[in-house]
Amino acid sequence: MPEREGTGPSATNIHIHLPRHFMLIGLTGRNASGKSTLVEWFSARGMESVSCSDSIRKWLSEQGIEATREELIKGGRELRREGGPGVLAEMLLESIDGEDAIVDSIRTPAEVEALRSRGDFVLIEVTADVEVRWGRMVERGRFGDAKEKATFLAQEEEESESEDDAGQALNATAMLADMIVVNDGSKEDLEEILGEIWEGLT
Repeated sequence: MPEREGTGPSATNIHIHLPRHFMLIGLTGRNASGKSTLVEWFSARGMESVSCSDSIRKWLSEQGIEATREELIKGGRELRREGGPGVLAEMLLESIDGEDAIVDSIRTPAEVEALRSRGDFVLIEVTADVEVRWGRMVERGRFGDAKEKATFLAQEEEESESEDDAGQALNATAMLADMIVVNDGSKEDLEEILGEIWEGLT
């Protein structure tokens, strides 16, 4: 699936019927698109920061396994095989117990479906040009990030679609977004867009 085009940060509404008083915001998007920046921004406004990956990290910790990128992917597949495709989100809903939250790392349509069961859920897709994202990844040098561009692109391809319900399916998940934030510009530009989103949803 090709990258969505955009020359700078912007927000696009996909579905017109958004909750007027939300409590739960979810994020989906490709690596280094800027999701962590959104998490920080919404957290600063009083929302609890959680991730579907938290459920995997807890499970790996119980197994005595280090939470590397590879083990998180394997652990996620194993949990989905055992508990169903939406299990990570279901586990997360139990942990936040109705609190306001910003949810990162939503990677399957079933996770979206589970989160929508609360009735106050809004899904935001964060996207940016592939070259912009690769540059950000190189600059941040986060543990577990790809060191070679070819590896980065191969990982993206693997995460885009899944042959079964246990794998990641970012393409299909993005299609369920209520809103798209195009984040090709500066952090300051992005924060301006987030301010507009916040005003529109509260």
